[in-house]
Amino acid sequence: MTKLAAMAVVALTLGASPAAAQLSQSSDAPVDITADALEVINNECVSIWSGSAEALQDRTRLRADVIKTFSKKGAGRPGAAGGSCGALDRMEAIGNVYYVTPQQKVRGDNANYDVTAERIVITGDVVAVSGPNVIRGDRLVVNVATGDAQMQSGAKGPGKARPRAVIYPNQQAGQPAARR
Repeated sequence: MTKLAAMAVVALTLGASPAAAQLSQSSDAPVDITADALEVINNECVSIWSGSAEALQDRTRLRADVIKTFSKKGAGRPGAAGGSCGALDRMEAIGNVYYVTPQQKVRGDNANYDVTAERIVITGDVVAVSGPNVIRGDRLVVNVATGDAQMQSGAKGPGKARPRAVIYPNQQAGQPAARR
C-alpha cells in the first residue's frame, strides 16, 4: 500500500508540476504519461516508464521505448532521512523516439528534455518533417519556449552525413509537391 501511494504521489507531482507544462509550447495542460510498466525509485526521484511509453500534453506527444522522468529532490523534514521528490527536472526518452506537434514530426534514437533550459535534444539518425519539408541530421536541439532549432552532424565535407534538407518553397503543410 505504501509503494502504491508513493507511485500515485510521484505521478500526481509530475502531472501537476509547472515545469512539466513545458513539453508543449505555451500550454498549461497536464502531462499524461502511459506505458506497459512503471518503476518508481523514490530515493533517486526517478520514474521509469517502459514499453511503448508515451507522454502527451495538449496536442504534443513524446513516444519512446522507455521514458525516464527525473524530479528535483525536495527538502526533507528536520531529523528525517532523505526528502520528497518535487517538480520535474528532466526527461529521457530512449529508443524509437518520436516527438510530434501539430506542425512537425521528429524521429530519433534518443531524446533529453531539460525542463529548466526548456530544451529538447534529439540524437541518432534524426529526421524532422514539417509538411513536405524534410531535414536530416545527427542531433536536433529544440528550444521549446521559442520553437528555435538547430540540426547538427559530426561529419564535415561533401559526401559525408552532414545535415541535409529537402525544402519545397511556396508549399503549405499537407499540400502535395508540384510536378514539373
